[in-house]
Amino acid sequence: MKKSGTSQTPPASQLISERIEELADWRGETLARMRKLIQQADPKVVEEWKWMGTPVWSHDGIICTGESYKKVVKLTFAKGASLKDPKRLFNSSLDGNVRRAIDIAEGEEVDATAFKALVREAIALNSAGKAKKKAKP
Repeated sequence: MKKSGTSQTPPASQLISERIEELADWRGETLARMRKLIQQADPKVVEEWKWMGTPVWSHDGIICTGESYKKVVKLTFAKGASLKDPKRLFNSSLDGNVRRAIDIAEGEEVDATAFKALVREAIALNSAGKAKKKAKP
């Protein structure tokens, strides 16, 4: 029997879990903790694997990406410049017109309640934009 030339790509959630295990240090723990907070904020969040290995969380559009670097785990919110951030979690990419990011260094903790509020606000912004597109004739 011949095998087809197509290969099955593992689900994004599995690839994200593998990335977390692969990191095997504080960065993996941090990414896992932030992933859990995103899932708590939105149980219907969609996990995606884009751009040659970047975890992405979406709901009616991209909420944020989760990248790991040597010194930080970076959570970049696609429409972060449009979000209210009263707890000032955004500490990176502050000069851009669209995105904002949270850089988390080893040993740093992010306010879980404030982070989940940002996630929910990003979802509301995405959903409002999607509703506007549907309403146009």
